[in-house]
Amino acid sequence: MRTVTFHIKRYDPARDAQGSTRVQSFEIPHGGQLTVLEGLFYIQEKLDASLAFRYCCRASICGSCAMYINGRYRLACQTNVLHLHTDEVRIEPLPHMPLVKDLVCDMTDFFAKYEYIRPWLIRSSEAPAKEILQSQADRHKLNMPIDCILCGCCYSSCPSVWSEEHYLGPHALLWAYRFEVDSRDEARKERLPMWDNERGVYRCHTITNCVEACPKELNPTEGIQWLKMAAVRRRLFGASK
Repeated sequence: MRTVTFHIKRYDPARDAQGSTRVQSFEIPHGGQLTVLEGLFYIQEKLDASLAFRYCCRASICGSCAMYINGRYRLACQTNVLHLHTDEVRIEPLPHMPLVKDLVCDMTDFFAKYEYIRPWLIRSSEAPAKEILQSQADRHKLNMPIDCILCGCCYSSCPSVWSEEHYLGPHALLWAYRFEVDSRDEARKERLPMWDNERGVYRCHTITNCVEACPKELNPTEGIQWLKMAAVRRRLFGASK
């Protein structure tokens, strides 16, 4: 049977110095339809039970298994080894993120910034007696941002995140955009100060690393630029609801 070699960047806080990583290689039998996540399961179950990584849905919808695979941001469950066109697979945790162990990153700041922008539907008026309907045009505005799975790839790839620890990041601003364009939301004026500042949209320099890194092919930069224009309009003509 054909084999593939996984070269995995590893870090164990119990044995490795802070910030010190090492690469460990494993040879895995490959029948032709092996995903990187399945290969990691094989290692954990048969070769080294101490290997640490995150996963959940195994269907490319939760974002838990985001990693840096052969020099690109990818979801391990979505990445078929056959499609990499090589028998040498290099697997690393998300770059520029604090490590917990092996392929597991500390996502505390990532989710704190996401929660900061209050990413849920807010209604200030009395609860409606029936469903709040949207036109097809209004619903179409949500098509791009609602597909964000909070995998962290855009956040990890963003130079502004690397250089400014207080920058909200492309993920949080994409979700701010998602509720800004939602016709049902009534907290736009309330959310405006959260992202209309130097740690928000103006820290983005449109390098578009986030667009290239996103495994769902979303465009956080487009959403951020839309927010910048919305902020300028409100400064000129006044804020709406």
